[in-house]
Amino acid sequence: MPIRILIADDHSVVRQGLRMFLGLDPELQVVGEAADGAEAVRLAKELRPDVVLMDLLMPVMDGIAATEAIRKELPDVEVMALTSVIEDASVISAVRAGAIGYMLKNTEADELIRAIKAAAEGRVQLSPEAAARLMREVRAPQSPEALTERETEVLRLMAQGQANKQIARALHIGEKTVKTHVSSILAKLGVQSRTQAALFAVRIGLVSLDHLSDGP
Repeated sequence: MPIRILIADDHSVVRQGLRMFLGLDPELQVVGEAADGAEAVRLAKELRPDVVLMDLLMPVMDGIAATEAIRKELPDVEVMALTSVIEDASVISAVRAGAIGYMLKNTEADELIRAIKAAAEGRVQLSPEAAARLMREVRAPQSPEALTERETEVLRLMAQGQANKQIARALHIGEKTVKTHVSSILAKLGVQSRTQAALFAVRIGLVSLDHLSDGP
């Protein structure tokens, strides 16, 4: 089954370009296009894509608000911010809204395709610039609830960019069990996304920052 992608960008030329080169990969399928954030939310509900490529600066509803709405209503749909904006506030807001990744529009095509495939597997994917900004600005959760030893192991592997399936294999447990651990980790840390949890792992020294900006 190809990875189903929804493109959200208010520039038709950008949407057409993305559709064209993503269509060259048989593992990817563009299932829809949205010209604003509100349309992105509506189409995400209708089409249930695996990944939404989300521009941040759009009319009607911006990409950050759209990301938050999609992640709240459709937790199985991953959102990847794809933007020309690298301001600290934008990066932080996108990740807080639940984006699993943050890539710039000047990213090489093959790198973007790898990032999309990583996002579809639930792997955190940040451009080096975004990772550096996040580590400067994002604070560790206030008094997070203590994680169990197994949850700490899952968090470490998750922050290293491993998908649930890979974590399950590494720890010799079922994939459903991994999902349960991930949900518990997010709840205990009081964060909305795997990306925020991964940043916490860097903050406490569980993994290095390099893991967040390395290619999959």
